[in-house]
Amino acid sequence: MTSNDQIVIREATADDWAEIFPFFSAIVQDGETYAYPEEMSSEQAASLWMEHAPSRTVVAVVDGRVVGSAKMGPNRPGRGAHVGTASFMVDPAARGGGIGRALGVHVIDWHRAEGFSAIQFNAVVQTNTGAVRLWQSLGFEIVGTVPEAFRSRRHGLVGLHVMHLPL
Repeated sequence: MTSNDQIVIREATADDWAEIFPFFSAIVQDGETYAYPEEMSSEQAASLWMEHAPSRTVVAVVDGRVVGSAKMGPNRPGRGAHVGTASFMVDPAARGGGIGRALGVHVIDWHRAEGFSAIQFNAVVQTNTGAVRLWQSLGFEIVGTVPEAFRSRRHGLVGLHVMHLPL
């Protein structure tokens, strides 16, 4: 990607799943950022990723190609529904082009517009330093770390950060 490429973020459709699943699967198989089961079928993965109201899933598109996705919505139901959460995946081939930041800004703006009071990320892998830096640059703070809660393929047992952004 060049700096002239325009990132379009739009609501994900069922037809987008064919482009999301290859990078979803590659990221899960990599074993560094998500605790999803590695043997998930496309249908099982879609049921985890493709959200329905009041939540939503979006895609980031560059030059007509889906290069990232985010899902967002209430962190908990009922009495916890005023705090949002989100998950993000960027195609490894498109990393470094601002896709994650664009998705992050979109998610923050959506949560604000929907009246959420904060966003909480429940499980940011401690060794995922690029994501930690990105979220901190967008105003998130690490409010705690659960030690050895994630089994990283490359680093062994590492912590999971809980990150928070008041809106």
